[in-house]
Amino acid sequence: MFSQLKTPGEVAREIGAREKARRKQKKLTQAELSAKAGVSLSSLKRFEQSGEISFVSLLKIAAVLGETEVFDSLFERRGYSSIQEVIDEWDA
Repeated sequence: MFSQLKTPGEVAREIGAREKARRKQKKLTQAELSAKAGVSLSSLKRFEQSGEISFVSLLKIAAVLGETEVFDSLFERRGYSSIQEVIDEWDA
């Protein structure tokens, strides 16, 4: 998902745009989603326009839209593919 060719801002804006599309797919207005998620309407609007939002607010919105599973593996330790990866991790 996060490409070396994209800036964090670009990724954030893309996520905001995907949230907006998912909200519309579920036939929710910004005001409805805002109320259901417990996130201010201004925060939701800013998120859809710029991708900027607090992490907790993002989780609340994701819960309402049924999209929380992507967060379950965030920063999860992945399996090693070589002994060098183990060495590199312990040297860091």
